[in-house]
Amino acid sequence: MNFTSLLIEIADGVAVVTINRPAALNALNSDVLEELATVFAELEQNEDVACVILTGSGPKAFVAGADIAAMQSLDAVSAEHFAQLGHVLFNSIENFPKPVIAAVNGFALGGGCELAMACDIRIAAENARFGQPEVNLGVIPGFGGTLRLPKLIGKGRAKELIFTGDLIDAQEAYRIGLANKVVPAEELLTKARSMATKIAAKGPVAVRFAKESVDNGLEMDQARAGRFEAGLFGLCFATSDQKEGMQAFLEKRPAKFTGR
Repeated sequence: MNFTSLLIEIADGVAVVTINRPAALNALNSDVLEELATVFAELEQNEDVACVILTGSGPKAFVAGADIAAMQSLDAVSAEHFAQLGHVLFNSIENFPKPVIAAVNGFALGGGCELAMACDIRIAAENARFGQPEVNLGVIPGFGGTLRLPKLIGKGRAKELIFTGDLIDAQEAYRIGLANKVVPAEELLTKARSMATKIAAKGPVAVRFAKESVDNGLEMDQARAGRFEAGLFGLCFATSDQKEGMQAFLEKRPAKFTGR
């Protein structure tokens, strides 16, 4: 896989996708969005990949936002098209069948914060900063920020961050539930790889079903969500992974999952 704005590394069941525009603080433009869409489509079909880490190049930024220079000349129609491009991509990441970990290595602002929120888990370096500062530019979040932020931290806190455009540090992001962990910057990828490797060792079908149950259940009432979960639980028993996992437990040995 060769890309202009991305670096890809695959090892031990984990793919590390690095947005590689450090001179632009890894800002998102149409080319980056299209390349991310391509790489995630390819990683979905790659049976050697069980978990994905998404990060940014350089010490300053995960993604500092959308590329303002590229957006400045947009009209209403082209701006909506650009936002829809982001929505399609971020929805595909949110619904990606394999877990995605954001390793947030600096600024995650605007589209960068929205990209991190589309991931399943966010591990933040101590120097990370989060925010939706779009109102400072006379616009609103366009890649799902007004949708995902309230789900993660609650409507009141989300409105405060979006209306003020304030930035928060990694510890505050952790306190309010936007970040799962905060680690020293030099340990960020090591910690992310450790978690990704742990996830990759679990039953792939079970992890996929667990993600589906959490994400879909949040959109349902309790009774419907319970039926959905029970259905996926039942489907696990049609897999060889379930048989291997339970047999390995009874035999007190590590399970050898095949994803089938």
